[in-house]
Amino acid sequence: MADTKVPETEAKPRIGIISMGDMGSGLARLIVAHGYHVVTNCTGRSEDTISRARAAGVENLPTDNDLITNCDLILSIVPPKDALQTAERILSAISSPDNHRPSGKKPLYFADMNAVSPATVRSIASLFSPFPDSTIRFIDGSILGGPPSPPQEGQGQKWTTPLLPTSGPFSLSHLDPTNALPRILSNKHISDSIGQASALKMCFASLSKGYTAIAVQTVTTAYRLGVLDHLKDSLRQLSPANLERMERAVVGMAPKAYRWVREMEEISETHAQDGGFLTTSAAQGEIEGIFDGAAGIFRFVAEGTVLGEEKVPTAGTDSGSASNKRVRETTTEDVARCMAEGLEARENKKRKETHKEQVVEE
Repeated sequence: MADTKVPETEAKPRIGIISMGDMGSGLARLIVAHGYHVVTNCTGRSEDTISRARAAGVENLPTDNDLITNCDLILSIVPPKDALQTAERILSAISSPDNHRPSGKKPLYFADMNAVSPATVRSIASLFSPFPDSTIRFIDGSILGGPPSPPQEGQGQKWTTPLLPTSGPFSLSHLDPTNALPRILSNKHISDSIGQASALKMCFASLSKGYTAIAVQTVTTAYRLGVLDHLKDSLRQLSPANLERMERAVVGMAPKAYRWVREMEEISETHAQDGGFLTTSAAQGEIEGIFDGAAGIFRFVAEGTVLGEEKVPTAGTDSGSASNKRVRETTTEDVARCMAEGLEARENKKRKETHKEQVVEE
């Protein structure tokens, strides 16, 4: 819960956030609500992204050079596949002759908050090694939980926030000795080693999003077998908590499925390289990885069904607008139906291709 006030006598760090997705804009709203100035660079991004920034009270700067000049901290909150490129963008701006960041200014902090493996974040951190600590400092970070939500009526002034663990030789406390910002962000620095915060994220998401993949596959198969209602009724009688968890996991998953593909691959890499669960042949009695399969589930949701067209509603805007309207995936039955339609279409396509091959052979 975030309810920290920064002393008026303390200069508040200026925060940059890349990019303005559901989580990035949510954290921006939280930070702005506590009196901080937040900036971003939405150049080349969609109107949805720009609208989220505007709704969150974020200043949109035209270039990355403007971003590094006007920030004390940059939070990288992007799909896992874009984590490396985002770090390279900022380092390119730092190296640019157009860099107007004052030479005597305090170092810029760059916190990679993305869902990547320890190996990936260490690789990203290595890009910062040639730069002196007096110029830019790298923080390994992660985000556990959903986007922040403002206080509801009758709940006082506290926001509901995710946890933001960090690790590495530098922390948010180095940037803000008052610890006001770390408290607002529910931040805990868990280790001086780069990779530990990302490791925690990978293990946490294994249980949360990994379970979601299992739930999606389960309700789809139950639907195709005609026993989904019976499955839900059985869970309702014997394990109501699991029914609630299943429905919560399945409904609302689709708009984020495309970015969870790479996250599952990063999780698979973590279990293989750091956990020792090397993916080998199950037929040989060895351990076979399961998270590449989870990646396949989310890839099919995003690319093989109409669910991939769903978008997360933008907070602070009209939820009924064209860019925010949810069309499908409002119930577990709807998700299962959409998945079944996609699977049937794929099966029909395979049958047609097989038939064509047989005709050619004849």
